[in-house]
Amino acid sequence: MNRPTRPRPRAARRRTALAASAVVLAAATLGLAPGATAAAAACSGTESDFNGDGIRDTAIADPEATVTGHARAGLVRIVYGGGKGTYELSQDSPNIPGGAEEGDRYGFALAVYDADLDGCADLAVGAPYEDISTNADAGSVHIVYGSAAGFNGGKVPKEHLQGAGTTIGGAAEPGDWLGYALVAGKTSAGTPYLVAGVPGESIGSPAVEDAGGFVYIHGTAQTVVGVISQNVETGGAVPGVAETDDRFGASLTSTPTHFAVGTPGEAIGTVPFAGGVAVFSHTLASGYPKPLLGLSQDADTVAGAEEAGDGFGTALAMVPYRPSGATSTTEVLLAIGSPGEDLSTTVDAGAVQIFRINASGGFSETMWVEQNTADVEQEGEAGDFFGQRLAAVNTSPNTTTTGTTARLAIGVPGEESAEEHREKGGVHIVPMVGAPGASDAWIDPGWGVPGEPAPLQLAGLSLSGSTAGLYVGMPYGPAAGHSVHLFPWNTANGGAPSQSFRPGEGGIPAGDTAFGATVR
Repeated sequence: MNRPTRPRPRAARRRTALAASAVVLAAATLGLAPGATAAAAACSGTESDFNGDGIRDTAIADPEATVTGHARAGLVRIVYGGGKGTYELSQDSPNIPGGAEEGDRYGFALAVYDADLDGCADLAVGAPYEDISTNADAGSVHIVYGSAAGFNGGKVPKEHLQGAGTTIGGAAEPGDWLGYALVAGKTSAGTPYLVAGVPGESIGSPAVEDAGGFVYIHGTAQTVVGVISQNVETGGAVPGVAETDDRFGASLTSTPTHFAVGTPGEAIGTVPFAGGVAVFSHTLASGYPKPLLGLSQDADTVAGAEEAGDGFGTALAMVPYRPSGATSTTEVLLAIGSPGEDLSTTVDAGAVQIFRINASGGFSETMWVEQNTADVEQEGEAGDFFGQRLAAVNTSPNTTTTGTTARLAIGVPGEESAEEHREKGGVHIVPMVGAPGASDAWIDPGWGVPGEPAPLQLAGLSLSGSTAGLYVGMPYGPAAGHSVHLFPWNTANGGAPSQSFRPGEGGIPAGDTAFGATVR
């Protein structure tokens, strides 16, 4: 494992234009009628197949879009595979609860899974800035079903809210941000699950503001467990203690055996915003998912040192891991981004750490990667924010895991190649096993990512991974560059995408505000 020299001096904090942009996006971010699509005889079980025809579909959100005159109401475009049209999903779509309102940012978070086990993919949509009654930005989550009759053509969508008489119960409060982060899938026992972050949740009385929590929804009956906070006993103590500005639930990741919850605002002692991560099992204990361990940089077994503003846990990505000789896949590799990490005197250069975790919560750190790591492309610079976003895949989870099958994409939205292209950003792809520089690749605007480089494109702020490849969203910068690109996981330096999606092309309606801010 490559480890930085510790301890190191803390330079005075200096923030580039990206820092302001990232804060705005995190706090604020971060028309075609339904397209014709051929009805399928039955759902196929294909990954991300919303209409049951056996071809993968793609969900692309524009949470800043204007809908029926409501600015930043947000929408999601379902692009059917095989050239079978598109579907526009918003809160003004048929059967969708509520209605489009200014500032809802519908589609801020997305997750795809088969919620009802009918073989068609379903879409969970987060609208964390949805007002519930008089509670501004309380947030909501919708599950919109796929079917052989087409997306949103079968069951009535399901809405999850906080408040009396709702699925979650409790109370909706201003600034809860339910649905800020979502992750979903199927456990190793075959049970569908959805985890929804509520990072603005206030905990206890007197209230601990923005301590955060998450909701765990499982089974085809969508049994709701939550809100789970750091003060809740869930068959074991949840790591950490609920504190002001922890924002527990701001980031999430999962596999069939484990899931992880980020607490990027976690204070370690008197060190603010150092960050932390809690890891859980899908196994229920007393009706709750079982806590396994907590990770933070103050532990002797974790590289680095806790420092103000590191944001350890700002981004998470997890894949199944099978070591050589194992006959089943019960372990995981967890990547944790710390975009505020300083490298010696290089402020906010950023770093990513990878941990191997077993079924009982035992762990070891297997990799520290930064842009100064041996043979890794590029070099660490102030304000790169390496690790602001992560996406990962294991293309062969039932065989011995290698650096070829387990790949990690790291967003570097502050990267710049020239003064005139400040914060154009970029994406680094590294193996999760072996030396990170052994088979890494770098892409950025004008070098693999189509289009001309320009200021404030912030490439790397929108990433999503699946067996289909790596999705790189380009929702910012000049409107002509707004797009989503699908890259092979084994792409070379500056390699071209295998598919691109753009407003006004391939049946996708023209016009956008932040097309591709979230992709699944």
